[in-house]
Amino acid sequence: MGTYSSLYSSKLRTPDEAVKAVQSGQWVWYSHFAMGPRALDQALARRAGELTGVNVKGVCLMYEPEIVKADPEKKSFIYHSGHMGAHERHLSDRSLAYYIPGNYGQCPDNTRRGYMYPPKVAMIMTSPMDKNGYFNFGLACSYAKAICDLADVVILEVNPKVPLCLGGEQESIHISQVDYIVEHESPMPTIPSEFQVSDAEKKIASLLIEQIEDGATLQFGIGAMPSMIGKMIADSDLKNLGIHSEMMADCFIDLSEKGIVNGEKKNIDKGKITYTFALGSQQLYDYMDNNPRLATYPVDITNNPDIIAQNDKVIAINNAVEVDLYSQVSSESSGFRNISGTGGQLDFTIGALKSKGGKPFICMTSTKMQKGKMVSRIVPYFAPGTIVTLPRTYAPFIVTEYGIANVIAKSTYRRAEMLIDIAHPDFRDDLIKAAQEQNIWTRTNKIE
Repeated sequence: MGTYSSLYSSKLRTPDEAVKAVQSGQWVWYSHFAMGPRALDQALARRAGELTGVNVKGVCLMYEPEIVKADPEKKSFIYHSGHMGAHERHLSDRSLAYYIPGNYGQCPDNTRRGYMYPPKVAMIMTSPMDKNGYFNFGLACSYAKAICDLADVVILEVNPKVPLCLGGEQESIHISQVDYIVEHESPMPTIPSEFQVSDAEKKIASLLIEQIEDGATLQFGIGAMPSMIGKMIADSDLKNLGIHSEMMADCFIDLSEKGIVNGEKKNIDKGKITYTFALGSQQLYDYMDNNPRLATYPVDITNNPDIIAQNDKVIAINNAVEVDLYSQVSSESSGFRNISGTGGQLDFTIGALKSKGGKPFICMTSTKMQKGKMVSRIVPYFAPGTIVTLPRTYAPFIVTEYGIANVIAKSTYRRAEMLIDIAHPDFRDDLIKAAQEQNIWTRTNKIE
């Protein structure tokens, strides 16, 4: 540690000592995704019954927060999420977690402007300090620096398992900006690199591959679809692709190592894979460690539509829960049930629309199983409580296994017609009838 060893030692605390900084009625913010601060969360949970009215905010934590387990009656702690993952979704079902809506890319600005509840205490996981006194935010640059800048007290949970993620800016914090340091070693949370893929998803992936040109810049995230698309691209003759994404995923490794993704045609961050957080396998984390090919940025840079659009041929690939006949896209709820969050879907849709030669896609299988019954994902209208993620004014290319509907700038009846054409055949007659009853579309409107 050299020059900073004595300063480091003066700030070193046990987890229980560090969380004494939290007072009743304060807001505590955790770092995000795989970087959730496990030891500090456990220590704070041990203060259940002592504190009252402490609000805690995380984003898509990869574990069930200990503060919730310790205080299910919410007398000491109330947990909030900026984007719900599986653990938080199940807590939400039991009224033990609450969602704070927002476009992911706007969160740093909302935080700095004071629109979001300001953090009093920041609890952030990092890599160990380097020789220059810096701690790296690792797998979730996100808006960790904004949180630390605004917090009255900054507590770092230093974990040697955190990969060192090189960045463009705001990927690190200096020891002079830190109040307390806690040391805790634990494995980084992983998710599978391989996903089971249905025939319908394979068909959707094949349709999307046809839309990608040499020199395109790609954005896609977690799940079976990106994994399948990545494999198909790896086996294709596409070349000079770039990555500008909010998420770094396993499927980018082969594309980079095979030279298909080289970023040479990007107009900004040329030669770099740009991202703000990562979720994947240990192989991914090992690949990312100290890799100059990658550049992590805060989310207000990666998800800024104007910055996204500086690259040409941006292909944004995202998914949805349902699309209605008005071409509204719901990607974060099913009726009143909160599933995830807006995330960067609107950010990247707008960015791709503004990009020269860019195309945004919303992908979904035409049907899903609901209570043991097959139902259509293209619906006449949304059920009460359903959240609109993309308004119809930003509805992009909609893709199912039955085709691609480019609803951009189309009339209301033309949109309905195109969506019915890519719905599952078993539901098309009912959708036609619904469109007629809703006075959206009749066959006399048909445009060949």
